[in-house]
Amino acid sequence: MTEFLENLARLRRGPWEMVASILIGLGVVMLMQPFALQLFSWSLIVILAGTVMFMIVSHFPD
Repeated sequence: MTEFLENLARLRRGPWEMVASILIGLGVVMLMQPFALQLFSWSLIVILAGTVMFMIVSHFPD
């Protein structure tokens, strides 16, 4: 866990891509759930934020 946090602090690609992927997945789950309209309303923004984040962090060093 500490190595993961250290790599986040040093702006390494692997951990940040994982965070971006989790954000995209969270947005998809928010989009497909039928219970809370507020979550559905924010799902597209969360997916877009994760996608933009993934594009940015793909340029980080390994």
